[in-house]
Amino acid sequence: MSEGSAILFSNVTKRYKDVVAVDDVSLEVKRGEIFGLIGPDGAGKTTLMRILASLILPDEGVVMIEGMNVVKDFKKVRKIIGYMPGRFSLYHDLSVEENLKFFAAVFNSRIENNYDLIESIYSHIETFKRRKAGDLSGGMKQKLALSCALIHRPRVLILDEPNTGIDAVSRMELWEILHELQGQGITIFISTPYMDEAEACDRVALIQKGRIMSVNTPEGIIEEFNRPIYSIRSDRIYRLSEDLKKHERTDSVYLFGQSVHFIPKKEEKIEEVLFKHLASKGHKRIEIHRIKPNIEDCFISLMRQKS
Repeated sequence: MSEGSAILFSNVTKRYKDVVAVDDVSLEVKRGEIFGLIGPDGAGKTTLMRILASLILPDEGVVMIEGMNVVKDFKKVRKIIGYMPGRFSLYHDLSVEENLKFFAAVFNSRIENNYDLIESIYSHIETFKRRKAGDLSGGMKQKLALSCALIHRPRVLILDEPNTGIDAVSRMELWEILHELQGQGITIFISTPYMDEAEACDRVALIQKGRIMSVNTPEGIIEEFNRPIYSIRSDRIYRLSEDLKKHERTDSVYLFGQSVHFIPKKEEKIEEVLFKHLASKGHKRIEIHRIKPNIEDCFISLMRQKS
């Protein structure tokens, strides 16, 4: 483990009977960075997070946090990590303030000792400090769970899909908070199924079916995508992808919002060729534009290459 590493996965595998949830994963997270684990549901993100938090054991491989083995040194590891699971796991019948005091006591700490760390988060929920946790909105539950994960001033913060089911404003607020925490020297390892959140990370790993497909900065992953890609629209959006799939020049095509993203086998005069093809199929108001790929385009391309 290099001196600048906060987290190291080395050839980690985890199986659930015949299902390989994590398949020979090796990954390094540097101290002080925000590292995103990006992938769809069922990709293996939560299993990796639980292994990292020393909640389940890997079948093979080694996981290290700040130079400590998460299996052999799990008691020491738990003192320096903050873990926020995907599902809200605080005590619903306790108030906001009681939950905070409980988790502070677990770590032999006091709210006052680390209030400077959670102040920007707690300020959003302090008005509701006597309300039961189970009665909070999704965004408020998120902030309470994060405050409890930080109450002992961890060096590494592990967040398993913290934004699932949360409104757009709360998602934005969370990322602002995470960058503030990064400024205080905390390493942040976050998993998310939302591809657009990759842009808020220093580096990301794209994961699918338990395997890491790419590790790079968000910009680096996009630069690795060396294929032309086009955004196509027409008045018959539901027929558009099916009609494009039948064309001989089609390499890849998939719906993307209110348009279709298209990758050709051969780019020469492709806009003219596709326009004629779609017009012959009865499409009108046809728009074809070459675009810059995003993280989701890169993920889909990598997934198809390795399937």
